[in-house]
Amino acid sequence: MQRLRRLRKSALLRRTFAETRVDCGKLVYPVFVVWGENKKEAVPSMPGVFRYSVDRLGEVVDEMLAAGVAGTMLFGIPEHKDAVGSGAYADDGVVPQAIRYIKKYCAARGKELLVIADVCLCEYTSHGHCGVLERGDVENDASLPLHAKAAAAYARAGADMVAPSSMMDGVVAAIRAALDGAGFPHTPVMGYSAKFASAFYGPFRDAADSAPQEGDRKSYQMDVRNCREAMRELAADEAEGADVLMVKPALAFLDVVRAARERTDLPLAVYNVSGEYAMVKAAAERGWLDERRVVGEILTAFFRAGADLVITYHALDYAAWEREA
Repeated sequence: MQRLRRLRKSALLRRTFAETRVDCGKLVYPVFVVWGENKKEAVPSMPGVFRYSVDRLGEVVDEMLAAGVAGTMLFGIPEHKDAVGSGAYADDGVVPQAIRYIKKYCAARGKELLVIADVCLCEYTSHGHCGVLERGDVENDASLPLHAKAAAAYARAGADMVAPSSMMDGVVAAIRAALDGAGFPHTPVMGYSAKFASAFYGPFRDAADSAPQEGDRKSYQMDVRNCREAMRELAADEAEGADVLMVKPALAFLDVVRAARERTDLPLAVYNVSGEYAMVKAAAERGWLDERRVVGEILTAFFRAGADLVITYHALDYAAWEREA
């Protein structure tokens, strides 16, 4: 008689024959960097997540190094905002400062962290949209040069990778051309290739102070009902020269992740977004869920669906639990 339970009999057998493993070296921890000095501000809707001024980044860098995560993705909150998001592409802006700080801090300790710079305008614009507004609508082509300038500024500061998140058509090609022209042909681009106009982003917009002042982003982010369109978006980024593709959010879009994995041989990232994180934290605080087990299952699902890299606010907690195990 066939007995499939034989290989589940003990923890040793289960571990030996596990088909999917969560590797902390494949996790990226997002960090919010705020203008100013001596700031470590809690994000109320994301327990355990903070906004750091550049001079206090060493605290979270130490945590990431101890955790053994792959690296960080940086989001900036500037001192001032304007209609064209000029803080996003200023060489002395908060993100370039953070990149230089992290690189210097790690080098002094003989360590390395992958530093990925998110490229968008929403945190930097007074209206909160991801591009230039004209007559109340985001003007796609007028926004591309600004994204390209931001990517070049981050590369000059020492970013290992840039990641355009605005979902502007042609943004990967514009950034690739700008990087090549600025002398950074080896800086990779990770496209937020299939980024859906999701309700799961709410806590992030609090953390990054990036909510639109009016309207929404449904005209440029993807309709949550569409998977075939996501495949076209992925193919477009690949054709424009993206080195890594992404699906965002991750948890409610595992079907898209699996479909993407079957369509491309490029590395595939997923973003385990703020709302997904906040739901788990809220339920765990009330004793409704076993946080460790649930986070382990969620991260495993991302890798089982085909992800090569997971961007997640759970990264430091998960790594600490793994060290305790």
